[in-house]
Amino acid sequence: MIAGEVGQEQDDAELVVNDRTCIVTRETVAPEMLIRFVASPDGKVVPDLKRQLPGRGCWVKTDRALVERAVQRKLFSRALKRDVQADPDLGALVDRLIAADLAGMMNLARKAGQFVSGAMKVDAAVRSGAAVAVFHAADAAADGVRKIDQARKAWRLGTDADEDIPSFSFFNGAEMDELLGQNAFIHAAALAGQAGEGVVKRATMLEKYRGAGQSGAGGGARRPQT
Repeated sequence: MIAGEVGQEQDDAELVVNDRTCIVTRETVAPEMLIRFVASPDGKVVPDLKRQLPGRGCWVKTDRALVERAVQRKLFSRALKRDVQADPDLGALVDRLIAADLAGMMNLARKAGQFVSGAMKVDAAVRSGAAVAVFHAADAAADGVRKIDQARKAWRLGTDADEDIPSFSFFNGAEMDELLGQNAFIHAAALAGQAGEGVVKRATMLEKYRGAGQSGAGGGARRPQT
């Protein structure tokens, strides 16, 4: 066996070791496509989004319908090998936690200068190629969204890019006031950089969890760096 083949076998072995199995679908996939759950000391099922809580864990694909199915079928007790209680609203709790994590990352990115708001700043960031994603309030005026979509389209045509700048719309004004306080926005953009890419990663996770496809015209999303 040549050295290159040995190295490939080692890489493949590492992928198998690092992959996890969804307790609902029984699919084996990479951890970043899954949500980890553990049992708390009082026997309740707890989401572990950061994968840092101690104890035996189990995994469900990032899909609210699958989390709710795991609750209904009492799959957590079997997977965690103990009698545990999964709250009927566990699916909604996970949604809130992912949304809160996204909002927190937006605030960190803003402090790092990698998250801007306001239609003019967003338009400029998109057209310059600095934006890695755009965000709109769910109740934003259609005309404002359309103008930024035009900027996204112009950027893609101007650069002959294969992938579009993704567009997300998760929260209405009242929800953003609760999540972001004075940093609530109507239109915003995450900019290139570690913090900005962290925003995109969390937004992609929330979108996947809610079962939504990429919004906006122009094809697939630019992949965030991890």
